[in-house]
Amino acid sequence: MELDDDKMCFVCGQDNHGGLRLVFSLDRENKSLAADFTPAKTWQGYKDVVHGGIISAVLDEAMTKLAYSFGMNAVTGKLTVRFKKPLMVGENVRVTGRILKESGRTVEASAEAVKDDGTVVAEAEGLLVKVK
Repeated sequence: MELDDDKMCFVCGQDNHGGLRLVFSLDRENKSLAADFTPAKTWQGYKDVVHGGIISAVLDEAMTKLAYSFGMNAVTGKLTVRFKKPLMVGENVRVTGRILKESGRTVEASAEAVKDDGTVVAEAEGLLVKVK
């Protein structure tokens, strides 16, 4: 199975007008990528609190898009998210993904969402699996 980017990804697809349309910047030297995200009210769970599923999706995308950017045809096999603080509607976070280790068919990665004041909102660990 070959993974292809048709610009309709919910998180980063620039042609998906119902999605988040995040723009990630790749740092090849540090094997990382990052994007700024300021969630709208349409992505809330409880009043003015961003839904955890949205935060999870953004963290997951930071890891898988990074792997894809390095030519790894990989999907998420396992995702662990730790929520540290609530993210409120309208608050900006910087989401950063990193590759920790590549071994055979697996890639270990991490991601974090950090507010402008340095507060960590959520952290994630992912085990990505390269598909054939």
